[in-house]
Amino acid sequence: MTEDHFRVTPHSNFSLEEVETKKTPGFRSKQSAESKLAQDIQDLAELQAMLFAQGRQGVLMILQAMDTAGKDGAIKHVLTGVNPQGIDVHNFRVPSAEELNHDFMWRALRHLPERGRIGIFNRSYYEEVLVVRVHPELLGNEKLPKGAIKKDLWKERYEDINAIEKYLTNNGIVVVKFHLHISKEEQRKRLLARIDEKDKNYKISSADVYERTFWKDYMTAYEDMLRHTSTDYAPWYVIPSDHKWYTRVAIGDILVRTLKSLDLEYPKVTKQQEKEIVRAKRLLSV
Repeated sequence: MTEDHFRVTPHSNFSLEEVETKKTPGFRSKQSAESKLAQDIQDLAELQAMLFAQGRQGVLMILQAMDTAGKDGAIKHVLTGVNPQGIDVHNFRVPSAEELNHDFMWRALRHLPERGRIGIFNRSYYEEVLVVRVHPELLGNEKLPKGAIKKDLWKERYEDINAIEKYLTNNGIVVVKFHLHISKEEQRKRLLARIDEKDKNYKISSADVYERTFWKDYMTAYEDMLRHTSTDYAPWYVIPSDHKWYTRVAIGDILVRTLKSLDLEYPKVTKQQEKEIVRAKRLLSV
């Protein structure tokens, strides 16, 4: 598997049709993928420990997808072995009244990870160029000044997002973004499963089904977002997601590669610290 297979080239005419949702490149079976994921989970645990100990860089992982694409499951399975103290997960749902009193990125930016930690956004400020673009009437709730809602609004938001992510990168926060690409038919099956299986009933809502009627609009919004906000410093990876096991192994592989590219290591012990260690050992030996 190579991460470049999924990476959206900046300023390209990328199309979601280029990524077949049922494909599992690099793996012929679920068993082989699970073996690879198990190794990546071990590697992630070690890499996160070094990231935390070094304390100079952080990682922001963003997941965006249509409902049922597997965001929650990916977080649970890929990061299962990582020390919880080094991870923060935030879910972003319908904005609250307080959040609507602020700019569109405020509610997400206040949850940015510290250096040494991995922050995970399950949905993010990208909802503002996805859901809000598909349902522009939602802009009326955002208390924008007169003249702010105009033809170039989405282009301006792309520019704002790129600027923020460049700022984060310049300050040691690595931004890696995943779009879990699921087919409309596979989503239908998963929604039906939530209805048919009683222990999954809590997951279903009429809103999820209603949003399917805007599928083409969402695909257009996703493509435009991917084309305009995948950058060299904060790339988008589009993951085929009709097979949950493949979604997880692909994300795990890319995360490991991303963290390895940071040249992480445990802090070197200074001479003064070496003296203190010797003294501590002497005291403990009494």
